[in-house]
Amino acid sequence: MGRLLLVSLPATGAVTYRCKHCDTPLAYGTDIISRLFRCKNGKAYLFGKVVNVNVGDKDDRVMTTGMHTVCDIFCVACGSILGWKYLAAAEKAQRYKEGKFILDRGRVVAASPAAAAAAAAAHGNGMWQDHQQQQQTSGDDDGDDQDSDEESSDHQD
Repeated sequence: MGRLLLVSLPATGAVTYRCKHCDTPLAYGTDIISRLFRCKNGKAYLFGKVVNVNVGDKDDRVMTTGMHTVCDIFCVACGSILGWKYLAAAEKAQRYKEGKFILDRGRVVAASPAAAAAAAAAHGNGMWQDHQQQQQTSGDDDGDDQDSDEESSDHQD
């Protein structure tokens, strides 16, 4: 396979959120819009900006705050499902979510600035990764990261 270009998150002194399975950087803690969201696995955070994710197919889902058009997001390095991206909201009051991302707290880890710097150094500054090597070292998933078509919740009112 080819080489995979990862977007690095330069050290800013902020906490970073990384993929739990392969340690790929995903977002800064300063990009959290709300910590009050929920998903089927528990706590989730709403982020304004996320990097190193692939976007899945569009899906209309009924959530606790109404109908939303969303697409699942996956880690670009290991393929683990991380959460979803809001594409559209049926209700006008929910449109602030459009274009934003939900990261499931059970699928990401928060890294302190020192830990993030150590991980970046271990990964060759986090810029270039051999995709095939990442697939081999990330291990096989149990298949438990597939979302069901059941009702998902998104916000704790």
